[in-house]
Amino acid sequence: MDAVLAFLHLSTLTDLYRLLITLGVILIGAVVLNTVLQKFLRTLTSKLADRNLPWPSIVTWGISKPLSILVLIYAVYSMLLALPVKLIGKSVLANVSTVVDVLVAAVICWASFRIIERAKIVFKDHGTADMTTVLAISRLLQTLIIIFFALNIMQKIGFNIQSILAVGGIGGVALGFASKDLLANFFGGLMIYLDRPFSEGDWIRSPDRQIEGTVERIGWRLTMIRTFDKRPLYVPNSVFANISVENPSRMLNRRIYETIGVRYDDGRVVKAIVDDVRQMLQRHNDIEQNATMIVNLVSFGASSLNFFIYTFTKTTNWIEFHHIKEDVMLKIIDIIEQHGAEIAFPTTTVLFGEGGEPLANEVVSIEPDGSASSN
Repeated sequence: MDAVLAFLHLSTLTDLYRLLITLGVILIGAVVLNTVLQKFLRTLTSKLADRNLPWPSIVTWGISKPLSILVLIYAVYSMLLALPVKLIGKSVLANVSTVVDVLVAAVICWASFRIIERAKIVFKDHGTADMTTVLAISRLLQTLIIIFFALNIMQKIGFNIQSILAVGGIGGVALGFASKDLLANFFGGLMIYLDRPFSEGDWIRSPDRQIEGTVERIGWRLTMIRTFDKRPLYVPNSVFANISVENPSRMLNRRIYETIGVRYDDGRVVKAIVDDVRQMLQRHNDIEQNATMIVNLVSFGASSLNFFIYTFTKTTNWIEFHHIKEDVMLKIIDIIEQHGAEIAFPTTTVLFGEGGEPLANEVVSIEPDGSASSN
């Protein structure tokens, strides 16, 4: 026992008993405090979620586990402080204090990450915001937290933050010149997140480049697009700053724009055909009635009287659109046939003289668009 007292730098058994009691109280108190806090946070998180209060529940869920680690850190720190100073040493206690500050900062950083990740899940489940924007903001916040955490740790360790920032400014200029393409892609990705010309899952294409497909992932440097032949296409984000991008996924309707020609022999029923086609479109359940709808005789072709239809479907789905368009075209054929008319087709006219010889040495073919070709 004397050896134990000497090792702990204690004078009497009373001091030893007092030390053991102190350590026991700290340990038991930490266990009880952690148990009470965890039970309270679980109950509070559940009630907040039941009352449809997602943000407070996100915070309580995010801090629950980090709070247990904080209790453990301060319990161990308090037990070290309870030991005799001669046993630990003043310099060691000073270093332990620094270590505790670093650990506390790390735990706070971890809690912040948990809150951000939980918020992403809530946004995804509720669908209350664009996920591309949510991912961008979460990554930006996590980056800022890491930078703040690193600067805070360096300051606690003893580094001069102002000198580091000054040197970093000079080095940043040199690094910027060396990695301008990387920075261009980074800011290009940032602009995509802020302007939101497209989101993950959108079908996009560019008339300036051979880019078309479905956006699968928007990163800080690259955007991955899955082309329609299932090949991955990786596009640097800086490219989108210099090209125009079309986003068919955000169209409100799909357009049907077709020109149909009937024979000149059926000119007497053209107006009735056009009127019936217009009425058919007005009664069609899949045609958008609040959008522009035009059905008119439009031109005298070389071998046909041409009328056109210009209308929009309610759906934007590519497959459903083609089913609707097919139905419309078949109904137009039925209307033309009901009036005893026929759809015109390209014709060739050859003129013969009295002797049965062609009046010209060439045969002229007239196409529906009015162009002529010689044979």
